[in-house]
Parts: sequence; structure tokens; C-alpha cells
Amino acid sequence: MATKIRLARHGRKGRPFYHVVVADSRAPRDGRYIERIGSYNPMTNPATIDLNFDRALYWLMTGAQPTDTAKRILSYEGVLMKKHLLEGVKKGAFDMAAADTKFEAWKKEKIAKIQAKIARLANESESAYKARLEAEAKVKEAKAEIVAKKQAEIAAAKAEAEAAARAEVEAAATEVAAVEAPEAQAETPAAE
Repeated sequence: MATKIRLARHGRKGRPFYHVVVADSRAPRDGRYIERIGSYNPMTNPATIDLNFDRALYWLMTGAQPTDTAKRILSYEGVLMKKHLLEGVKKGAFDMAAADTKFEAWKKEKIAKIQAKIARLANESESAYKARLEAEAKVKEAKAEIVAKKQAEIAAAKAEAEAAARAEVEAAATEVAAVEAPEAQAETPAAE
């Protein structure tokens, strides 16, 4: 039986989630499988991979062929590197201790790269957040200036209207005073 290591899709539309499975090559994509060896979530950044390393290595050593995406996942987790080193030990190119030290060095380097990527993404998201806050503050200040300008215009218009009303009242008062003054003068001589 020809076995393949491949992905079985789960999750809703637009939000895929995959199981990494070992299946007969004739079985349908999401159908029957021999063993589930992990999961893969491409929606996170970096992608979340949960893989049973020993079982994946066992199936590779027994001849299971990974699909292209499964091969990338296995390579990312180091299963293909370990298989390569074990084949080198079988051929006598180096001993098991050397293979283990090479694999550990590779694994440390890989973990350092992943941590650097996570840190870089965190810094980028933080700087993007700060930039959004600054842009929002500028927009808020611009709106506040416009509102203050409009309020100043309204206050100036009110003050002008009040001054005009006072002027009219004063003008009316002076007219009334001017009309009443000759009448008062006319009344005072007659009383004498």
C-alpha cells in the first residue's frame, strides 16, 4: 500500500485548519486515514504547527511520501533533517553522536530564527499601533482647531449682535431723551 503524509482540511470557509495525517494515497483528502500525526494552522503568524516528531520520522523511514506542503512542514520542524542525518549514519558517513550534535545545532538556530521573527512581528505591530495613535491624535487636534475656530466665530457674531443691539438701544434712548428734553424745557417756563 502506498502511503502519503498529507493534510486533511478542517475549519470553516475562509478559516482553514489542517490535520497532518498518514493515509493511503487512494483515500480522499478528508477521508479515511491511518494515523493523525499533527496539526497545522496557517491563520496565525507564524503558522502554528503541532507535530508528533517521532511518529512523523517513523513514517518517513518506512517509506511514506509527503506531499509538497507536508514536506515543507516536516522540513520546518526538522523531521527531514533528522531523516537525512540518520541515513548518513546508516551509510557510515559519521556516527550517531555527531548526527545528534548537528541536529541540536540546527534546532537551536531554527528556534533563534523563530524567536527573532516573533519579536520582529511584535515590534512591527507595536510601532504600527503607535503610528495609528499619533495619526488619530493629529486628526483629533485638527478637529479641535476647527471646532474652536467655529466657536470663536459664533462668539464673535454674538458679541457683534449684542453690540449692535446695545447701540440700537442707546440710539433709541438718545432719541427719546432728545425728544423729551425740549418738552421738559417747554413745561418749565410755563409753570413759572
